[in-house]
Amino acid sequence: MTIHPELIAKVEVATARYPSLVGKSVLITGGGSGIGASLVEHFVGQGCKVGFIELNGAVAAAHAEAVEKTTGTRPYYEVADLRDIDALRTAITRLADRTGPFHVLVNNAGNDDRMPIEDVTPQYWDERQATNLRHQFFAAQAVLPGMAAAGGGAIINMGSISWMKGAAGLIFYTTAKSAVMGMTKSLAREVGERNIRVNSIAPGWVLTERQVVRAKAIYQGKFREYLESQCLKEHLLPPDIARMALFLAADDSRLVTGQTFIVDGGVI
Repeated sequence: MTIHPELIAKVEVATARYPSLVGKSVLITGGGSGIGASLVEHFVGQGCKVGFIELNGAVAAAHAEAVEKTTGTRPYYEVADLRDIDALRTAITRLADRTGPFHVLVNNAGNDDRMPIEDVTPQYWDERQATNLRHQFFAAQAVLPGMAAAGGGAIINMGSISWMKGAAGLIFYTTAKSAVMGMTKSLAREVGERNIRVNSIAPGWVLTERQVVRAKAIYQGKFREYLESQCLKEHLLPPDIARMALFLAADDSRLVTGQTFIVDGGVI
């Protein structure tokens, strides 16, 4: 992923090593680009067997090749539309056949497109919930038996601070992302006796390539204004979210569950 140099100076930070992740099977949804692409690279870099699901086959193939060049290990992937739960289940089964039962699930996939409130139809509302919420539950449901049989594991759901800020223009998205926090807490309670931990991450504005392009077209240079709202005056990048996910997946967080971790540079 390329971040425009005039917007941010990319700082390389050494990633902690987690011995407990070596050899673990990890499933990541939406793993071909943005935060998901960084998640795939970081988990592969920890010695994990990674499978990811991506909507765009060309994007998935390109990222798998890029990760192999960087790490020496090629992640597995399946192409599926996560709004189609049968397709999601099939993709998970196929990936598990290659990696073994999943020890870690990162429910990353989502989309924060905007629409004026007057233009939202019931069909669009339902489609946005399917895009940003529903598949998280059914992915978790699909991996639970194998995860429990393997002795436990970790589920990490991707939320957002957008609902905490009451962001306008995407109420269907903020509704779904606020529900992620509730789902996380209830799921943690239900599966704790199976030694499965469930947490969520609520990122701030992360500068993926998609966000940079859209911000130039729509927000007309509001990067500096947003940065001023942060306590830490540096834009978030996908690796900042991936590093939190690594910690939540590793045994270092073995008694951490039912929690939401805000990674936003200090906006909320």
